[in-house]
Amino acid sequence: MSSRDFILMTLVRGEMTKIRHSCLFVLLSAAALAQNAPTSLQSLIAEARQNNVAIKAAESALQTTRYMPKQASALPDTEVMVQHFTVGSPRPFAGYSNSDFAYIGFGASQELPYPGKRALRANVAQHEVAISGAEKNSVAWDVLTRLKLAYFQLAASQQVISVLERNQQAADGIEQAAEARYRVGEGMQQDVLRAQLERTKLLNGLSMQRRESAQAQVVLKALLNRSQESSDLITEPLSARRTPTVEALFAKLRQNNPELQVSAEQVSQTRTAVELANREKKPDFGVQYMWQHTADNFRDYYMGTFSIKFPNRSRVRAAEAEAKAKVTQAEAEKESRLKQMESDLGEQLAIVQTSEQKLKVYEEGLIPQSEAALNAGLAGYRAGGKQEYQGLLASFADTLQLSIDRERTLAEHEAAIARIEGLVGEELQ
Repeated sequence: MSSRDFILMTLVRGEMTKIRHSCLFVLLSAAALAQNAPTSLQSLIAEARQNNVAIKAAESALQTTRYMPKQASALPDTEVMVQHFTVGSPRPFAGYSNSDFAYIGFGASQELPYPGKRALRANVAQHEVAISGAEKNSVAWDVLTRLKLAYFQLAASQQVISVLERNQQAADGIEQAAEARYRVGEGMQQDVLRAQLERTKLLNGLSMQRRESAQAQVVLKALLNRSQESSDLITEPLSARRTPTVEALFAKLRQNNPELQVSAEQVSQTRTAVELANREKKPDFGVQYMWQHTADNFRDYYMGTFSIKFPNRSRVRAAEAEAKAKVTQAEAEKESRLKQMESDLGEQLAIVQTSEQKLKVYEEGLIPQSEAALNAGLAGYRAGGKQEYQGLLASFADTLQLSIDRERTLAEHEAAIARIEGLVGEELQ
């Protein structure tokens, strides 16, 4: 190999190495961006519907109940019989060839419920399927509501952490201004200590918010059926949503609430059970047929039997009374649930209205005014004016607290809407 070829190969290998490194850098950068990208609430809702273990268990329970109507409407088990009758001795086939009483017989019997009983039993079981479906829907909404609450808690914590980190810079500026004035004899050492105290409060606040954020991460990963060692979630910024009219929400509650749907199906099932209990007063029937064979020199026997089974009237009357009592109980429980749900909805609507008013005051008045006052005070203090240091710190603390309260109020507003969505069984846009 010539030196020229060797140099060319070296250059090519160098370029290939650079390309591989560039590709690796691009892949790692893309992975880092994907990991740090905010995750929308809707994508987590879809993931929870697919992976949450409680929802899966409810779906399995629903699949199990779907076999019940077919079993309930089936005929009673058919009975097949073999009879052996001997004459003169207990030995098998004794008298079989010399007596027309000895025989071996084959037969079958079948019970026949009174017409309509099987259909009503299937109807009662079909209501059980509907109840299981409504319970699955209730479980899903409970999971999604808890998912949303954890998401909003995480979003609030992450936003408050961002607010605290931004205000650390302002606290550093105040502390530096206090130290500068103290060095030239225009300030007091106590001012520097107060500034350091404010920075310590910020650090404590950050620690608390990171703990709350970690708790929300644990809840979210559990609801999503993710490993607790998986990457932490980053939420999207929250924005205040609007709700439909109060009348529309109460109408949706009565129509779509998952727990009320369970109660409604239970009422329908108990009413059908009353019809079944009334039909159980009717007698059931039975048919039986048997062929009895003796020796060839004797004629065979053919025997058919039709029977009627009359139910015990005191028992069926008690069962009918019990079924009627269960209807009254189910209707009362449904009404009680409705009143409780209406009360819960009214409470959440009050939270939404109050938080909307507070957000408007924060965003249009308090926060802009507080930030303007803080900036003006800090500028005056740095310029050596007569700005009172205690007032400057109070303005800083007020601005920080208002920003934190705004984020928490926004999360409270969205959490109330999430509970309303769980009550009305519908996503609100």
